[in-house]
Amino acid sequence: MFREQGAHFVIQKLVVRVFPHVLARPSALHYDDAVAVDWRAPHPAVANPLVVTSEKLTIGWAMSPPGANSGGHQNIFRFIRFLEDSGHTVRIYLYSAIDPHSPAEVADLVARSSSYPTLRASIERYPESGIPDDVQALFASDWPTAYRSFRDDSLARRFYFVQDFEPLFTAMGTESVLAENTYRFGFFGITAGKWLATKLDRDFGMRTAAFDFGSEPRNYSFVNPGDRQDVFFYARPETPRRGFELGVMALDLFARERPEHRIVMAGQDVHNLRIPFQYENPGNVQVGMLNEIYNRCAAGLVLSLSNMSLLPLELLSAGVIPVVNDGENNRLVSNNEFIEYTPPIPKALADRLITVVDRPDLAAHARRASESVAEFDWARSGAQFLAAFERGMRG
Repeated sequence: MFREQGAHFVIQKLVVRVFPHVLARPSALHYDDAVAVDWRAPHPAVANPLVVTSEKLTIGWAMSPPGANSGGHQNIFRFIRFLEDSGHTVRIYLYSAIDPHSPAEVADLVARSSSYPTLRASIERYPESGIPDDVQALFASDWPTAYRSFRDDSLARRFYFVQDFEPLFTAMGTESVLAENTYRFGFFGITAGKWLATKLDRDFGMRTAAFDFGSEPRNYSFVNPGDRQDVFFYARPETPRRGFELGVMALDLFARERPEHRIVMAGQDVHNLRIPFQYENPGNVQVGMLNEIYNRCAAGLVLSLSNMSLLPLELLSAGVIPVVNDGENNRLVSNNEFIEYTPPIPKALADRLITVVDRPDLAAHARRASESVAEFDWARSGAQFLAAFERGMRG
């Protein structure tokens, strides 16, 4: 059938078999959950919040199954660790309509990855009957898990760990509308950075609190006080919001003007793509290997068309000057004076990269950039998160 009809036809046939309810493509959200949720009537846990007096809580965290190099999941695990270190008990509930990985497989994957912190939390499938009665707080961590959380009869207080504005992840359509609706569920949102908190409050009337981005000093530090020649690009063509094509256009112009500077494209293997300049492609690099790469670089091009990436602060920690597309979505997350905010125009981005690599005081500038984020570690962010959780839990 594949040879006769082509891949698209085969995929469509498989989708119809798995999703008989006229869904055009696979979705991590179960069809029944999408149909059942009517957010016009608030969930009982939102309308009549559970009164909790105990200091140490049992917390459920609903998430999609993580991958080995999933930055969003790694960040979730980081904040679960903050909860555990504060004495709380966390249970991870896996939810997905399309991911077949078992809890045991997920536990093995994260245990083998150096990018994930070690947790005490159990990992299990989201119970069909709902979470147990002893769970006092329930976190959703993306829009499909928000639907499952809304359908759950549990009276656990509802939280939403928001790392990005997910309606932007797809073209305008059913999925983007379903994602947007989750910000109207009445959950207490704890957001990655102030842009999301501002947007969700302003556009949806959502109660929010934000934590600042951080950098991990054990992984990213300034170790090269000398010459820096390379230019780093966070290359994620599979993630449209990272502006891969825009970045390639800018780097093409840069490479023509400054061909002596090596371009390092990391984040995804791009060797099979037609890229009009010479580059190094280490692909999806493990966290422990990034600092060596960063410390070779003078500048780093990091584009984000939704919430700001975690990379600008990591780059600054290593003395790399980030060139970032200008916009509220980035500036409200960090106003660091060493971030080179630039209009998202290929020529403007290329010119700004040239300005950075041509600086006569680049070595000193790199050191000052690193020092500017010395206090922005994840422990500081964790304290902000825990304070926000307490407000949402006791208020």
